[in-house]
Amino acid sequence: MFEGFSIIIRESVATLFQPKSLLTLLALLALVAGMLTISKKTVYNTRTLTYGALSIATAFLLSFLRILQLPNGGSITVAGMLPLLIFAYIAGPRAGMAAGMCYGLIDFFYDPYFVHWAQFILDYPLAYASLGVAGYFRRNIYIGSVVGGMLRLLCHFVSGVIFFASYAQGQNVYLYSLLYNLSYMVPDIVICLIIVFIPGVHAAIERVKEASLQMNYGN
Repeated sequence: MFEGFSIIIRESVATLFQPKSLLTLLALLALVAGMLTISKKTVYNTRTLTYGALSIATAFLLSFLRILQLPNGGSITVAGMLPLLIFAYIAGPRAGMAAGMCYGLIDFFYDPYFVHWAQFILDYPLAYASLGVAGYFRRNIYIGSVVGGMLRLLCHFVSGVIFFASYAQGQNVYLYSLLYNLSYMVPDIVICLIIVFIPGVHAAIERVKEASLQMNYGN
């Protein structure tokens, strides 16, 4: 019994000190530093933190509602990105990027796919942090959603070109990565836009944004 436990401990320690594990750890530390930089000189009130936590949790739950799961990663969900896009639209780009990074890390730890530390950063925290760019378009959530979604697409495209060229099987790797990632990202973006176009949903988002802005000004 003790011998078996000792073997498990040794294997766990050996795994921890493998190059990929160490690179992941370093990448995580870099992400923490990035999150601190994003949050610098920004004070988040209780309401913003609550909205952020709810957006991350809702996005995580929606990620399980998959219309289509692609064989080599990626899926069409029922507006899985929308909570993060709405949060960025309400709270601004800094808060949106921080929430996206947190979601990306949660997504990685729940369903990890790791081949290189740069691929990890591109496909998880950076891809979802890019959704926070929607916060720069606080006068038009539609444009913000498209820009945020396309930036996430760009991250997956670059990752596919560099790290998943073997899946192209003789095809042009740039075209393969572009078409593959477009096949699930475009439907995801369109679904988000359709939901936001619903008058009741759009009105609710605007009310929450106005309430958030008034509270910030009041502080």
